[in-house]
Amino acid sequence: MIRFLQRDNRLTKALFVVIIAAASVSMVVYLIPGLTGQGASSADTYAVIYPHWYSRFVSSGETVSQQRVQQIARQQVQQRNPQYADNPMILNFFAQQVGQQLVQQQILLAEADRLGISANSQDVAQYLHTGPTGDAIFPGGKFIGDQQYAALVSSRLNMSVADFEDNIKRDIILRRLEALITAGVSVSEKEVRENYRKDNIKIKFDYAVISSDDLRKQISPSDADLEAFFKKNGTRYATAVPEERKITYFAFTPNQLPGGVPQVSQQEIQQYYNAHQSEYSVPEQARSRHILIKLAPGADAKTDAAAKAKAEDVLKQIQGGANFADLAKKNSDDPGSKDSGGELGLSQRGRMVPEFDNAIFTQKIGDTKIVKSQFGYHIVQVEERQTAHAQQLNEVLPTIQMTLIRQKAAQAEENYARTLAAEAVKNGLQNTAAAHHLELITTPPVAAQGTISTLPDSSQLVSKAFQSKQGDPAQYATTGEGYAIFQVTEISAAHAPRFADWKNHVLDDYREQQLPALLTQKTNELATKAKSSDLAKAAKEVGATVKTSDLVGQSGQVPDLGSVGQVAPQLFDLTPGSISGPINAGRTGVVAKLLDKQEPTPQDIQKNFDLTRDQILDQRRSEAFQLFASNITNDYKKHNRIRINTKAATTPDTGE
Repeated sequence: MIRFLQRDNRLTKALFVVIIAAASVSMVVYLIPGLTGQGASSADTYAVIYPHWYSRFVSSGETVSQQRVQQIARQQVQQRNPQYADNPMILNFFAQQVGQQLVQQQILLAEADRLGISANSQDVAQYLHTGPTGDAIFPGGKFIGDQQYAALVSSRLNMSVADFEDNIKRDIILRRLEALITAGVSVSEKEVRENYRKDNIKIKFDYAVISSDDLRKQISPSDADLEAFFKKNGTRYATAVPEERKITYFAFTPNQLPGGVPQVSQQEIQQYYNAHQSEYSVPEQARSRHILIKLAPGADAKTDAAAKAKAEDVLKQIQGGANFADLAKKNSDDPGSKDSGGELGLSQRGRMVPEFDNAIFTQKIGDTKIVKSQFGYHIVQVEERQTAHAQQLNEVLPTIQMTLIRQKAAQAEENYARTLAAEAVKNGLQNTAAAHHLELITTPPVAAQGTISTLPDSSQLVSKAFQSKQGDPAQYATTGEGYAIFQVTEISAAHAPRFADWKNHVLDDYREQQLPALLTQKTNELATKAKSSDLAKAAKEVGATVKTSDLVGQSGQVPDLGSVGQVAPQLFDLTPGSISGPINAGRTGVVAKLLDKQEPTPQDIQKNFDLTRDQILDQRRSEAFQLFASNITNDYKKHNRIRINTKAATTPDTGE
């Protein structure tokens, strides 16, 4: 579907912003090291924070619940990495971060309470009207209603309205605390102007480049040098040859299952269909095509009239019998659909911007009309509409059959593998393989990151083999096309190689060690020669390559140099014609000659004064609040006013 026609999922984003903002408070501290201790022993307690020095003695601490930690962690994973939503390790990683952020939040809330900062229900109501949720919950200034409000919060965030509004209240308090703490932060007019000037200088320069790759070839040690390096770095090479294992196995594919691939009955298909009917619900949809005459937001009346006139002219051509697709390719300003004749395919109700959405679900099929949206004028034609319906069993029968066959086959394969492994434990691999007419194979030595060429996917087998000991009972592992039953039959420990066998590796290591000093030496030599004569001449003498940059600013990227503002900020202080000192760009050495320097005009500085000032203030306020939060947290830690339930903080969430 064309991106600019799709509705932004603003409600979900707005609701999520509230939750995460309340949980992280400008992300002042990601992790709080050293927060350990006893005392938070309830299974649902992640941590207890004691607002006062005496709170520990009267058991009046504020609790961060494990349930809330897991809830927010799941929301973050679902929002950022939905493919890992059911992965316990990923959830646990997010939960640890969220838990520490909530501890930080609770400390800041306690400090806000000490300073008399609070929020009430009127503040929450005002936030809901004017904050990021305003357009969604009060469209056109009218409340969507308690029932729909609760349903939206529940469906998008899986929480109650009360919990959602508690989060908003916390967010308001924390932002008021931040405003109080950072109220004294300021920036002078001179700093604003100088900051904008420095950040917006643009320069152009010639630069001579010495490449590490070229220098590496110049490092040619003798065999004696290499052998001495090898002996000197004996510890480095002590385990250079990794541990390897020989694995003996036999494998089977689905075609070798006793009884063949399992079949499914009509009854099983019907039961699956009945249990998954929600998956076969098809929403109301409309198929349409359009031609967009684009109109920029805020366009004046003359521009608007011209766009409208063009749209009307195209509509007349269509009504006169012209080909819609040809006109779309010629006139449409929608790059995503014009080449396909304006086709947009099927769209569910509510997916397009309101004006367009209303047209394709109310306009008569086959009719062509003009609709205006925030993007301009659309000549819209509705081609087909489908009412919401449930797919019948016969429509989804092949899909269900394949799903059930795959499930049954997978289970049958694992059951067979388990049976063969048990038999191999009793009778040995060789006898078991022979009894079932399967080939027994012993691999060459395999490293932990190695592969077995005779198997489609040997990763699980190799991984399990390196978790086993020689002589352990037979095990089974998937192969990407069935299973293998295996044992580790030989282990070669990691060891140091002979110099003769490892000479090429030693040469690479020797060169890599010598390279930084040689690069520095050559770059310094280039800089000295360039300043005493000419950059091009000096580059030729040392074997460097001369290039010319574009006109770039602080964030500009230059080949072989990188980001100029980060790698060579000194270039912005040069005057045209002057030559820089040596610049270490990591894998290259550079010397530059400034050709041109363009500074922003006083008018540019004045035009961007307010924005620049606000950016500097935001950064300084954030830094000030981070320092405040860090100091408060350290004070709580120092006086043992934080207790983490270490078991809850490290137990993966299984979702059970």
